[in-house]
Amino acid sequence: MNNLKFIVLILLTTFLMGSSFTVGKMGLAYSSPLLLAGLRFTFAGLLVAVIVYVLKRPHPSGRGNWIKMFAIGTMQTAGVMGCIFLSLQTITASESAILTFTNPLLVVAFGTVFLKTRYKLYQWLGVLLGLIGVSITMGVQMEFRIGILFGVLSAVFWAASTLLVTAWGVVFDTWVLSAYQMLFGGVLLLLSSFVIEQSFFHVNMNSLVILLWLSIMSSIVQFASWYYLLQKGDPGKTSAFLFLAPFFGVLSGWALLDEMLSFSIVVGGLFIISGIYLVNRNVHQKKNLREGNVKKVVGN
Repeated sequence: MNNLKFIVLILLTTFLMGSSFTVGKMGLAYSSPLLLAGLRFTFAGLLVAVIVYVLKRPHPSGRGNWIKMFAIGTMQTAGVMGCIFLSLQTITASESAILTFTNPLLVVAFGTVFLKTRYKLYQWLGVLLGLIGVSITMGVQMEFRIGILFGVLSAVFWAASTLLVTAWGVVFDTWVLSAYQMLFGGVLLLLSSFVIEQSFFHVNMNSLVILLWLSIMSSIVQFASWYYLLQKGDPGKTSAFLFLAPFFGVLSGWALLDEMLSFSIVVGGLFIISGIYLVNRNVHQKKNLREGNVKKVVGN
């Protein structure tokens, strides 16, 4: 994947991720959280499933591969998104975003333990700088609420699903994986809604526009792009760019909810950029080394 394509996909994906917190918060005025999340991903999953079937995209063979997609859907859609929407009931969208997007640190930690991936000290420092930048950007002051626990769990589920996609995703067609993990997760969220909460959804123009945006842009486009990036790059370094998502969340909050842009956003943004550079520093070094070796061979 060339650098320009990677940058465009990263910016698109993180923007959609970040703005979904603001749009999701708006949607809770019209729906119970798990029902809204369930409708979002069931609709998105069904739509993409029909498309991949009509286009005859390669579907997995064997029960084991379908179980793997179900596991990814349970973690990524039901686990992550269910916890996010539940957290938004008792904490702000900014707080939820901060907690959810600590998952890159968990990806590096889990990758080190379970996949034996080795990261350098300055990469760990980069992750920590990114976390500090997110906190500064959001200007958050937290006291314990149940939403904080759900926010932490969303980060854990996301880190786990990232490693699952990295380990298993290469055998799946990107669009097929996106379709069925969303569908499986969406159905689980719908079932959870009917069991756990008092479900309601007020049908009007605002609620339908919010649902369609969350389903198409923040689900279909977002997940397809995200899985493609995970399959083509290192999970820890790719996930580091998720620090941009809460930054975009602030910008979308300013545009949609008239939230003020503050000096902390600028300072936090500098920390985020510094963290991203450190986490990805060895990528540029390896690339330059390869290019140097090629030049030597050609010169000889």
